[in-house]
Amino acid sequence: MTGETRPLFPRWQRMGGTRALPDRAATMRRTATGLLVAMAGIYVLAGQYLGLHPSIGYVRAFAEAAMVGGLADWFAVTALFRRPLGLPIPHTAIIPENKDRIADTMAQFLQDNFLTPAVVARRMQDMNLAKAAGEYLAAPAKGDTGERIRAGAGELIAEFLESLDPERLGSQMRSGLKTIAARVEIAPLAGQLLTAAIADKRHLPLIDSAIRWAGLTIEANEDMIRAMIHEKANGLVRWTGLDEKLANSVLDGLYKLLAEVLVDPEHPLRGKLEEGLAQLAHDLLHDPEMQARVEKAKNDLLDNPVVGRWWLGVWERIRGGLLKTAREPGGGLSAAFADTIADLGTALQGDPRLQVQINRFARRTAVGVATRYGGQIVRLVSETVKRWDAHTVTDRIESAVGRDLQFIRMNGTLVGGLVGVTIHAVEAAL
Repeated sequence: MTGETRPLFPRWQRMGGTRALPDRAATMRRTATGLLVAMAGIYVLAGQYLGLHPSIGYVRAFAEAAMVGGLADWFAVTALFRRPLGLPIPHTAIIPENKDRIADTMAQFLQDNFLTPAVVARRMQDMNLAKAAGEYLAAPAKGDTGERIRAGAGELIAEFLESLDPERLGSQMRSGLKTIAARVEIAPLAGQLLTAAIADKRHLPLIDSAIRWAGLTIEANEDMIRAMIHEKANGLVRWTGLDEKLANSVLDGLYKLLAEVLVDPEHPLRGKLEEGLAQLAHDLLHDPEMQARVEKAKNDLLDNPVVGRWWLGVWERIRGGLLKTAREPGGGLSAAFADTIADLGTALQGDPRLQVQINRFARRTAVGVATRYGGQIVRLVSETVKRWDAHTVTDRIESAVGRDLQFIRMNGTLVGGLVGVTIHAVEAAL
């Protein structure tokens, strides 16, 4: 690793994310160093007053051994992270020099203890993930948390809809619907529906509606019919004014015929209409030529660019409506989504069989992930640590355990002093 050391998370560090541990470690480092300096001062001072009293010897022995112990532990602690006094002493700066091996060891530990299928299955065996998820999902249904869930759900749906390319998605959905419609044979399906409708007499309202539609169409186009009769009549008929009477007679006859067919269930024309419907149903089911014509008409309709533009307009209106509903405060899609989540949570809480199924699925999924991707996860951890520069790794580890290491220095100083006093007492006794 070369180049300038860069923090992994600059913004987090600026916000004080790593401030507490380094400050505490630095405080303990100063305390341990101060204790060592104090022992050195006591040792020098006691050496000057050894003749005043026999107890001064014990003080000097304590300070001398404490200095030795403190210096030894300072060397040991410092050698973990850097070279003491910058000297190229063998077996120092252990962590920076062995960074890659530490990374591999950490990765292997992670794999052996967390990412093997047997370990994952055993750890998840007693975990009721489904019930815990149900309690969490059902709890926010009320109060401020519920409102945040609703707002978040609505914003999530809205952001998702806005992130989609409307034209592209509309084209894809149109293509999908066209593919599905192209596979469906319309003629046999329509024939079956029409046959069932005739058998249940559900076609009679259809005939009545057709007759009324015909009457209303004639009524709406009376002027056009009169003009057609006037144009077809010869000059003598127009000169005598008989064309107007002829037009009135034709229209009156048509209205009378449609009225009779509408009110008389046994009218012959109604019977012809029913026969025509029955024949149409038969042809749709059994006539290949009719079926081919229907399929061709269907495919022509699907290939018509006008239909494509119409569908894009429909999709855009649907999408706009969904966006408006998703962002509607306290309701719409967000409320429906939140209520659905709460219902799901309630179901997970109260259905043991569902919990068993979901827990089994989660366990199998986790085991599958560990089996398939455990090696990749471990390799990612190892490669990530290896990419860190040595100074960063040292700072991370020292920030985590540096305070305890300074306690080791302090303990070494005090324990060394006690050992020195003991040795001095034994010598004095002998």
